[in-house]
Amino acid sequence: MSEETLLEELLAGKHRALARVISKIEDRSPGYRELVSELYAHTGNADVIGITGSPGAGKSTLVDKLAETYRERGETVGIIAIDPSSPFTGGAVLGDRIRMASTVGDMDVFVRSMSARGTLGGLSTATADAVKAMDAFGKDKVIIETVGAGQNEIDIVRTADTVAVLVPPGSGDDIQTLKAGILEIADIFVVNKADRDGADRTVQELRDMIQLGNEGGMSGGAGGHHSQDVIDAHDDWNGEDDDTTDETGWTTPIVETVATKGTGVDDLLNEFGAHREYLLESGEHATQVRGRYAEEVRTLLREDIHAMLEAELEAAGGVDALAESVRQGETDPYSIADDVLAPLEDCLEEVDVEPSDAA
Repeated sequence: MSEETLLEELLAGKHRALARVISKIEDRSPGYRELVSELYAHTGNADVIGITGSPGAGKSTLVDKLAETYRERGETVGIIAIDPSSPFTGGAVLGDRIRMASTVGDMDVFVRSMSARGTLGGLSTATADAVKAMDAFGKDKVIIETVGAGQNEIDIVRTADTVAVLVPPGSGDDIQTLKAGILEIADIFVVNKADRDGADRTVQELRDMIQLGNEGGMSGGAGGHHSQDVIDAHDDWNGEDDDTTDETGWTTPIVETVATKGTGVDDLLNEFGAHREYLLESGEHATQVRGRYAEEVRTLLREDIHAMLEAELEAAGGVDALAESVRQGETDPYSIADDVLAPLEDCLEEVDVEPSDAA
């Protein structure tokens, strides 16, 4: 099937085409870049939600309930579950499994597992492109569930509009480690399994931690706006009646859920909606998207320039041969780098790239 036909079928709402496009993206098959380029014109409508947190926090169960509840509200859902990479194949350990029990068979909930491929944050470049495919397809909500690998999870902010960080009750020292980075990307904290002992203490510890972050002038991440006294869904996102709200207008709520029973899921969805509204009305969403695209440009340039330089090195006899010449005292790494980069620098001096040229 040609890329043009594949794109037409994806835009026509055919799930088989969506699956093929994502496979093409993940495998980096020939033609995938042209395909992704065509997707951009059809994106920008989906609400992208990131679900992260420590292993055992109940992320998969909660994502299942979120999808089920969104479907009850008449919205379509795409789910990207980031799995650890297999050391043998580089693919997702669990493959393209459908593990969302309550949504199996519902094609308006499309679940795809993707390999983290060893990238920081558990998110590969392919994941961001897969989000675009689901967005262009017409999914109302795209949920990204990460491996929950600690501080590197901050990579998710480059892909998600709203980030929910799950914290299981009785986390204790785990909450302290959140200060290292996870706190800074949380738009919403979720204390899942809130019917267990220690839930109240965990909520209080999160409140204290958020307060310390405010007092210390800690800047936020995805939404980046922290406050201490917000528990469960809050209706007034602009915080006019809340003197704990910082100058940017968003408070970081703490929502208690019991995913296995569906408790608190509606409150959490309402918080997602409130944060979406805040992002759009405050102009933060435009800032987010602009930053995301800037990072994509940098990433693509790094990948392409790296490939070009590798080719130049091979043409010069390969890295090993160059390294041997350094060992024998014939040259040095700095001179080699200058020689390899010289043609590229000459080309860049001749080309004055303007935004209109790139378009």
